[in-house]
Formats: sequence, structure tokens, C-alpha cells
Amino acid sequence: MKRLVILGGGESGVGTAILGKKKGFDVFVSDKGKISKKYKEVLLHHEINFEELQHTESSILNADVVMKSPGIPEKVTIVQKLIESGVSVISEIEFAYKYTNAILIGITGSNGKTTTTLLTHHLLKQAKMNVGVAGNIGDSFAQQVAEENYENYVLELSSFQLDGIKDFRSHIAMITNITPDHLDRYEYDFKKYVASKFRITKNQTAADFLIYDADDAAIKEGLKEHPTKAILVPFSLERELEYGAFLREDKIITKLNTEEFSMSISKLTLQGKHNVKNTMASALASQLLNVRSQSIKDSLANFEGAEHRLENVQKVNGVQFINDSKATNVNATFYALECMEQPTVWIVGGVDKGNDYEDLMPLVREKVKAIVCLGEDNEKLKAVFSNVVDMMIETAGAEEAVKVAYKLAQRGDTVLLSPACASFDLFENYEDRGRQFKNAVRSL
Repeated sequence: MKRLVILGGGESGVGTAILGKKKGFDVFVSDKGKISKKYKEVLLHHEINFEELQHTESSILNADVVMKSPGIPEKVTIVQKLIESGVSVISEIEFAYKYTNAILIGITGSNGKTTTTLLTHHLLKQAKMNVGVAGNIGDSFAQQVAEENYENYVLELSSFQLDGIKDFRSHIAMITNITPDHLDRYEYDFKKYVASKFRITKNQTAADFLIYDADDAAIKEGLKEHPTKAILVPFSLERELEYGAFLREDKIITKLNTEEFSMSISKLTLQGKHNVKNTMASALASQLLNVRSQSIKDSLANFEGAEHRLENVQKVNGVQFINDSKATNVNATFYALECMEQPTVWIVGGVDKGNDYEDLMPLVREKVKAIVCLGEDNEKLKAVFSNVVDMMIETAGAEEAVKVAYKLAQRGDTVLLSPACASFDLFENYEDRGRQFKNAVRSL
């Protein structure tokens, strides 16, 4: 019996454990931290051996294959020892891939992944296709392969997940954009991060497709450095294309070998330039899978968007509160500020991942009337923006930040939570941050 060791007892780890057990592996889960009650119960129910608060080398180094959760860096000692011993260390998507014949739509990028994944899933589901959604969202891919029988999967894939693939192949791959993010995991070398994103094309064949943003400089450069056999399907806001998707007089046009598709952007539920691009990518993927144009139009007009991504929470005495907690980097916050049409009180801050805030300066000058800092260390934010806005206040939690922002806002203003930073200083994750923000707004 082959031994499968799983490092990390979270969503991807526990899902892999379930699939591994079903496929006859001797499974062992090891987590350096505490495994949550929810996941412990699943492991106990499936009679899977596990440990927490430690990595016992004697129980790990004898593995035939190791699935490493995406949050664990490769430079961790136990991972280095496994690699030196010649043990195969892979990601959850690589492990699960071997056990499904489904058509895979893999979506990566620095921003827009979640919205594009949910939108693509929505378009295919509305077209009555048998489709699951996994990766960074929902139930793990591995667990769904073990327990469901989907013919198609839409997968949101981070660079960390792509770092752990060997044979994994997307029939349709998408790269939404590439901007500096997570550079601490890539030795602060942007080229290494770009290479990681392009791993989504690694095993594609001439029968597969790569949908990508043709306006993105890093992607254009990446295509030269990492040529692919896949059919290239570009989308652009800047120019008309012979093949792919583009804008013409405020209409999205797609040109593929099938019928031409056209839809006014005024009919989209998702607003903002970045969402026009997300829509183009999703529409192209749907057309490549032979979804009818009318079905795509109907679905685009009734899509509700992703939680924690430019999510309208509610209006309080004429002040609109927007939850964009998923904006964990500067580029995501740039999109959010770009969408603001009213004077904005901006809640920002958290764990800075080497952010350069200079790109935000024109938008902050134009749209932001006050800044509320929400993080343990706000020195960098203060240094950059204190002379740009009239009011800048530090807070130590979501409830305080919301109350202060509400006081600073007037009727007709917007309060935007778009942190541009990771959440781990004050919150469990960006979802926890977003939920606390929404609860605080509803308590006003």
C-alpha cells in the first residue's frame, strides 16, 4: 500500500486525505498548527490518521508521495528534507487531477480570479452543464473528485497551487492579469512569479486554449518567455481583435470560429473596467464550450458577484458601505478606487507584502476624502498618504474602523473597505475581515 502524507490539515489537505483514502492509500495528515474542529471531525469520520502542532519526521519522510498545502512555503525544513530524499511533493490539484476525466477550466492571475471563476461557473451552470467549482473557493477539488461526478470543473488556481503541478492540464486556461504579489515567496523576483503563473500552460496541447489579457505587459512578456502549444485567445479593452474579445462602442464583442457574440456593458451586473475584462474571459470560455449566445447574455445579466469583492453591504443614512476585503494587494485596490463615483472614505491596511502605494496616488487625490487605517503597523501608509488627504485616523479593529469612517462620511459619500494588504495581523483571513466589517456596518 502506497503511503500518502499530507502537510496541512485545512480544506485542500482534508479533501486530498478523503480522495487518497478512497483510492487505497495509507494516509497520514500532519499540521504544524492546530487543525480546526470542523476538519478534525471529517478526518475522524473517515478514520484517517493525523497529528497537529508538530511534524513528526519519522511519520513523514517514509512517504511515497506528499501533498503540500498551498500555504506552506517550499523552504520549510520538512519540505526541503522530502525533496532531498527524492520524495514527490505535489499540490492538491495535481493529486486530484489523476482521478478525474472531467474537462478542466483553470483560472489564474493576480486579481479577478475569484470573480472570473464564479462567473464562468455561473454561465456554465445556467447552460445546464454538469459543472463543479473548486480550487481557492468552495469545497476542495480533491474532495469533489472523491464524492461528486462532475463532467466539468472551473478551478481558481493560485501560483502556490501551480508550483506543485507535474502533469495537471487545463483544457481551457485563463490568465486574468499579472501584477506584483506574494513576491516574498518568489525571492522578490517578479520574473519567478510570472513563471509560476505560466505553469498553467505547462501541459497544454494544440487542442487546448489559453485565454489571456492582451493589454497586460507582464503577460505579453510571459508569452515570449514561456511559449505554449495551446490556441491563444486574447481579450482587450484597447484594440479590436481578429480573434478573441474586445470593446466596440461600449459593447463586448467576441469573435471565435463560432457565431459572433455582442452585449452592451450597460446590461452587465458587474461594473468597472476590470469586470468588463473578467466578463470577456468568462464569455470566451463559455463559447469555447459551445454555450449559446443567448444563454451567456441572460447569465451575465443576472450574476450577483463574489462575496468580499466590491460587495455593496448597505446604505446607512445616505452613506454607502462597500466590502472589498478580498483586495489584498495594491492592484486590486486600484480597481476598487477606480470604480468609486462618490467622495470616498477609504479603510486600508493590514500586513504589507512589500506594497508600492505610488500607483494609487492619482486616484486617492481625486476620490478619497479621508483614510482610516486598519492594521497593527500603519507607518508606511502614513508616510505615503498623510499629506494627500485632510484626515487620516488609525484604528485597531473592524468595529472601530466602521464607526470612525461613518463619522467622517456625509450623506452621498461611500465608505470603502479595500485594504491592499493581507489580513493576518488582526483577522483570521480576508473573509473574517469582510464579515466583521459587514457585521459592524449592520450594527450602526
